[in-house]
Amino acid sequence: MCRSYWAFPRATSLATHIAPGFGSARAALEGGTTPPETEGFLAQNYHFAQPESECIIACHLPQRLQNRWTMEPQQREQQILAQLYALQSEISVEELAKKFAVSALTIRRDLDRLERASAILRTHGGCLLRTSVESAYQKKVALNFELKQAIGREAAKEVRSGDVILINDGSTPFHLAPHLDRVGKLDVYTNSLAVISVLSRFPGVRLFILGGEYNPQMRFIGGSVMEQTLEGLQFDRVFLGTDAIDAKGNCLVSDPDIARLTEIMLRRGSRRILLADHTKVDASAHAIYGRLSDFDVWYTTSHVNPVQLRRFSQQTTVKVANP
Repeated sequence: MCRSYWAFPRATSLATHIAPGFGSARAALEGGTTPPETEGFLAQNYHFAQPESECIIACHLPQRLQNRWTMEPQQREQQILAQLYALQSEISVEELAKKFAVSALTIRRDLDRLERASAILRTHGGCLLRTSVESAYQKKVALNFELKQAIGREAAKEVRSGDVILINDGSTPFHLAPHLDRVGKLDVYTNSLAVISVLSRFPGVRLFILGGEYNPQMRFIGGSVMEQTLEGLQFDRVFLGTDAIDAKGNCLVSDPDIARLTEIMLRRGSRRILLADHTKVDASAHAIYGRLSDFDVWYTTSHVNPVQLRRFSQQTTVKVANP
């Protein structure tokens, strides 16, 4: 054990800082959430001194917690990178805040610096390791990131507790996953490894992984085995992305095999939902898997050409998400 001191600005009611014990005092200092690990360590042997500007709180804490709180940002960032290298998967801000016993705001600042250094890729609520040879999937996720986040947030309102849903491997459907933690009980089928890494942390989600051939560059599973599996399944809601939407309202992807798989997914949904930002309109792709009229609703972002938007709105319901 060691003796540690923290200084607080003089307050109108000092009791609000110290009465509940050390946990509240720590929160008052950082202006953020008290690390859960500290809740059991209430301050002992309080000593107060009240000059004009501050009061001093003295308390006993384990050395391991003291070490974490005195860690330099550079040290913490190196440990974050080490954990990303070890796990090779996404880590959330909440997990990192708990691990280092600091506030979520402190972790977000660390991640901002790592992102500016091109060491990591930020995700909704966390981060991924940015490898020296960036995968095609990571590039797709990073492209128009804020637009895709907005679409995922709005599309999550479609989901109801008890639903059986399918989320495909698109980089925009990926952004739906982080918003499903408070929906309730769900059965979620997916062929996306990135979606699996997010949903596996949610206790209310029963996760089903569609099997087949693994594509390491795009981090998804596909192939004929999956096609046969899908033919025997039915979903309340299917969430799909697309690489392009042409002037006629055709939805296209870059590979004929992916088009065939996505077309089967589309047919298996009772309610079919397209997630694609405005930059997909008139983008380049050559394999058609469906039309806008095959979807019940299309979630997109603003800046679709008004003339095209009116034409597309005759084929499906269009909902615009604002970043």
